[in-house]
Amino acid sequence: MGAAILLSALPATALESFARSSLTVETAGGGKYRFDVELAETPAQQAQGLMFREKMAADSGMLFIYDRPQPASFWMKNTLIPLDMIFIGTDGRIVNIHANAVPQSLDAVNSAGSVKGILEINGGMSARLGIRPGDRVVHSTLGTAK
Repeated sequence: MGAAILLSALPATALESFARSSLTVETAGGGKYRFDVELAETPAQQAQGLMFREKMAADSGMLFIYDRPQPASFWMKNTLIPLDMIFIGTDGRIVNIHANAVPQSLDAVNSAGSVKGILEINGGMSARLGIRPGDRVVHSTLGTAK
């Protein structure tokens, strides 16, 4: 829970700013879903994540990017909205999805192995769009952009 432990130490007044980008999730069923995302690339940005947000647009999210593949563990402390956490492998394929993470929960949400990134979107959005493990996330930081 490395990055997660830092969350509680971050004061609300020291909020990070994030670069913005867009990505596409390509489903096995032929769907292509575009999300406007904020990029969490630094340890401070990753520690903050989507904490303190009261809402998020349906086509928005946050993409956490790691320098190297690694197991990931998150919690929802100070996160006010339910989230789907989409864990992305080195090939851009979705390894696992934790749907509807509970706001403010201290329970660990873990990747099913090493991942290159994590996409957080509004809770329930993965099910609504039919996004599943094995689907592909396309973004330049994942090396999957066309």
